[in-house]
Amino acid sequence: MLRIEDISYSVEGRPLFEQASATIPAGHKVGLVGRNGTGKTTLFRLIRGELSLDGGEIALPPRARIGGVAQEAPASDVSLLDTVLAADTERAGLLAEAETARDPDRIAEIQTRLADIDAWSAEGRAAAILSGLGFTEAEQAMPCAAFSGGWRMRVALAGVLFAQPDLLLLDEPTNYLDLEGALWLEGYLQRYPHTVLLISHDRELLNRAVGHILHLEERKLTLWTGGYDAFARGRAERRAAQAAEAKKQEARRAHLQSYVDRFRYKADKARQAQARLKMLAKMEPIAAPEEATAQRFTFPEPDQLSPPILRLEGAAAGYDGRAVLKRLDLRIDQDDRIALLGRNGQGKSTLAKVLADRLALMEGRRIAAPKLRIGYFAQHQLDELRADETPLAHLARLRPGEAPPRHRARLAGFGLHAAQADTEVARLSGGQKARLALLIATLDAPHLLILDEPTNHLDIESREALVEALTAYSGAVILVAHDFHLLSLVADRLWRVADGTVAPYEGDLERYRTELSQPERTAPRKPVKPKPGPSKERLTELRSEARRCEDRVEKLTEMREKLAKKLADPALYAPERADEAAVWQRKYAEVMEGLERAEALWVRAMERLEAAQDA
Repeated sequence: MLRIEDISYSVEGRPLFEQASATIPAGHKVGLVGRNGTGKTTLFRLIRGELSLDGGEIALPPRARIGGVAQEAPASDVSLLDTVLAADTERAGLLAEAETARDPDRIAEIQTRLADIDAWSAEGRAAAILSGLGFTEAEQAMPCAAFSGGWRMRVALAGVLFAQPDLLLLDEPTNYLDLEGALWLEGYLQRYPHTVLLISHDRELLNRAVGHILHLEERKLTLWTGGYDAFARGRAERRAAQAAEAKKQEARRAHLQSYVDRFRYKADKARQAQARLKMLAKMEPIAAPEEATAQRFTFPEPDQLSPPILRLEGAAAGYDGRAVLKRLDLRIDQDDRIALLGRNGQGKSTLAKVLADRLALMEGRRIAAPKLRIGYFAQHQLDELRADETPLAHLARLRPGEAPPRHRARLAGFGLHAAQADTEVARLSGGQKARLALLIATLDAPHLLILDEPTNHLDIESREALVEALTAYSGAVILVAHDFHLLSLVADRLWRVADGTVAPYEGDLERYRTELSQPERTAPRKPVKPKPGPSKERLTELRSEARRCEDRVEKLTEMREKLAKKLADPALYAPERADEAAVWQRKYAEVMEGLERAEALWVRAMERLEAAQDA
């Protein structure tokens, strides 16, 4: 059990926690959420004892082991597998002692303990974790020094997962993972045998991998039951009730004050007026909840080009004379929303660079529309921002002919207001830098926007704002992201990058998730004699399929209702908004078409399930 009791802590006089309390029972999986800058990472440091509390107490059971990923694995000559094995210091110490121990009783204790911690299956467990995080068997034997910092972060994550601490603290663990690695981690955390406290802005991870949400707001901690969606609904209901109570109290106060003002100086009413004054004094003020600052992105709208806007014919691309991708025959139209699927190292970023014309082809042709403008965002571009310049100075350099008010308006359209506009980039948060890089990528109103992991530094509210902006955007979008929620709401086509080429993926994201969660078979199944009725496994599979189809229908129905509400706004049909109205109408038609297909799939799934149950 983790017990946080009445803690207080300040940074340079600014309080982050004031009498904050929470109790997390052993074995619970908890997501820690709150606005950027509220102190989530600081709470982790307080739990680890790296910082001293101003007041209160954080208590754990005696000898409880705390684990987390503070930095990447060192660039050493030690293999990845041995680096991960060494992370379990108890096992490593026992094995070393077993080599030199002479006392029979101690040798027996060592062997018993090694058996208790399943030390003999350690290599297999470590290899499975590394494989889940994207390392091949050959790569696991390579030295850590052969890998970049991002990949060594994965090694460090593998090490802490392998060590299985009693309290696992993970701070944005998916930032260095691809979609496949993030989905694997989701399943691993669901099965993790001890307590997990997870900071994440990945909505799907917070819905599937945790059973509780610990919310940090106004220097207090509140523990909610359920995943992120349940927390968001419950919090919205609580805020609505609080606002209603505050409104009712304000009306009551106004009524009492009106009586006092009218009658306090009249002899026959003075006593009643004094009584009401006392009632006013005793009222405990109910504060209306503060409205969260609206997060937004405002993408400039491109003009329309004739389709296709970009084609690859017989293309191949790679590095240093070695082709990473071959036989590329691809077409992009301006209304495409395409997500690239595939494990890291298969060539997703290579394809993005080819499409953005940042990597020359080794063979074949890249045919672009004559006036095609492309916006490109990748994580390395955050490092290319000038640390000593302000966002305002960046725009002044890129758009010297524009007046400063226009620059400020552009920055405000990406959530960078006056304070951030005049702050040097080096002092901005990761999310603010990402917003600036996105602004620069879309400055020319691109017809094609290529986004390679755009959400790594964005909080949940900013990710939702990005979804809305991409939905309204009238250009083509190519997405590489591990954020399942973003992909499911934005992408309507899927391309799978694997085995050196790119091909359309015919299933949906739920099917892709299911495929990734199924264990790989190393040998074909032996033929089995048919049974008179369906097996239990077959019924379970059919029920799961029916549930997936039903969930898809529900999600599309929610999207339809939101779009219908948008289309019901008379202001949308003003003459100057005709293009915007057309975008929303097209999106509504697409959702209706998808809903019709989803409902048909659901009906067929239910028919198959009912037929199997009747057999």
